[in-house]
Amino acid sequence: MAEKFISDRNLKFLMYELNDTEALLKYPRFADHSKDVFDMILETAMKMGKDIYKPLFEEMDREEPQYVNGEVKVHPKVRDVLRSAGEGGWIASTFPYDLGGQQLPFSVGVFLPTAIFGAANYSAVAYQGLTHGAAGLIVSYGTQDMKDTYLPKMITGEWQGTMALTEPQAGSSLTDLTTTGTPTDKGYYLMKGQKLFISAGDHDGCDNVIHLALGRVKDAPPGIKGISLFIIPKLRIKEDGSLEPNDVNCAGIYHKLGYKGTPITQLAFGENEDCRGWLVGEANKGLGYMFQMMNGARIDVGLAAAVISSAAYYASLEYAKERPQGRKLSGKDPLAPQVPIIEHPDIKRMLLFQKAIVEGSLSLLYQCGLYEDLEHVTEGEEKENCNLLLELLTPVAKTYPAEMGILSCSAGLQILGGYGFCEEFPLEQLYRDIRIHPIHEGTTGIQGMDLLGRKMSMKKGKAAQLYLAEVRKAIKEAEGIAELKPFAGKLTEAVALLEKVTAKQFETAASQGPEMFLSDATVYLEFFGIIAIAWQWLRQATAATKALAKNPGENDANFYSGKLAANRYFFGYELPKIQALAERLLNNDGLTVTMKNEYFED
Repeated sequence: MAEKFISDRNLKFLMYELNDTEALLKYPRFADHSKDVFDMILETAMKMGKDIYKPLFEEMDREEPQYVNGEVKVHPKVRDVLRSAGEGGWIASTFPYDLGGQQLPFSVGVFLPTAIFGAANYSAVAYQGLTHGAAGLIVSYGTQDMKDTYLPKMITGEWQGTMALTEPQAGSSLTDLTTTGTPTDKGYYLMKGQKLFISAGDHDGCDNVIHLALGRVKDAPPGIKGISLFIIPKLRIKEDGSLEPNDVNCAGIYHKLGYKGTPITQLAFGENEDCRGWLVGEANKGLGYMFQMMNGARIDVGLAAAVISSAAYYASLEYAKERPQGRKLSGKDPLAPQVPIIEHPDIKRMLLFQKAIVEGSLSLLYQCGLYEDLEHVTEGEEKENCNLLLELLTPVAKTYPAEMGILSCSAGLQILGGYGFCEEFPLEQLYRDIRIHPIHEGTTGIQGMDLLGRKMSMKKGKAAQLYLAEVRKAIKEAEGIAELKPFAGKLTEAVALLEKVTAKQFETAASQGPEMFLSDATVYLEFFGIIAIAWQWLRQATAATKALAKNPGENDANFYSGKLAANRYFFGYELPKIQALAERLLNNDGLTVTMKNEYFED
């Protein structure tokens, strides 16, 4: 198994050279911290990734959860991992001091450990990530009693947190949720309903599971306007502090292609008419509250996909450097020694593809992390602008790494050839693990409709204009560097094409209605995503070129030169793909709208 799974050198580049993470320290919320603290977090997370998470990578896949007599049994080390996350402060890293947190920036306290632990073992880090998100909702919208009741044991990893949205009859259509809470005169609601595909929804690696669940107060308005948010614990807390069953039953688990170390459950609330739920915030406003966790989860999914791709990249890179096969194409002597396969141009092409996807995705995700941090510490228009940029980029940051990460892992598997197809090497597991990411926390189709149908017109297009201004700022800086001017020119052309394509989509919306408008929203998302990653690569190339001008040592020089090579690859191989996508988007003939169902039959 490859020893390296992520580059701490690249993480430092994102933090300090591409982005000025230290600038966050001027805000009172983060003033107690320092660069030394940030570096210590990075170093500690790398050590934990190697010592705790990575050794369980194969074990948790091979010894997947089992459903036994109504209980979910997970790998015994899950309990230790959750406790380690709690003891290390990772679950509550961004929470306020008075709630047991460390008040760290998201870009440090969440991004770094999620990236490192996820690259080492995605199934293992999912437990703490879900708990962080669920606890975060209680921090933001819960009463003081809720905070006192649930947070202490959630942030120590003793109790698991979940998000419970999906129902059998509704799928991704939250409009059709039917889980219902009937009010009582005792401060709680009697809950009735089912949830499915709930990650870590029940297991013996913790002492209790706290569900943050969407449902409806009885007689609430139909549709999304009638959705409320409830806390539904698996075990409820009695007045004396002891626990008792809360009529939350696990009806079974799903056996999956990958991501096997985390159980995916189906839950039944109120089969015995005694499931108690507590309303979070106001009735009928639950979807708005849940979007905090959903949007965070979407960023987390994009990050997980990027770092699974990172693990695949380093595994295939190690193999390519060590595996001898064939001779250089220019070689004529059949008796000459074989060369490592990394000497072959097509292998370098696939490695460049992986590097471009991994490091481009991580760059965009870190940018989103900084927008989230700034949204929490700024005020007025600056705060709104950060929120709008984060909202706009969330579907892109979720989807591009997820969809392209599959192709990146596939390229890594291809480099290993037949060995890549065998479970003795990590590529086959990484390929399976990454496949969930375009599906959960909102499918690619949902993200496309969100970007085109909602985000691009948000605040009368203000979010889109802010984004274009950020891209043009990067272009202007690159134009001042002679060797980067050609790339700046290509991105300028791409932005002009983006504006043209977007205008065409809204013309279609006005003249032909929403069905035609959104029929190719997924294609639009792909088109938009490539341009967004090109923006990030131009930023990275600018930072690398400036660093090389200072004549760094050999190792740093190679690092920065690698950035420039990956930038050349992305602009030469990936960015040109937008031309074909634009042709489709500018000439939508409505095929998928007018296609009759009967035509699919033999």
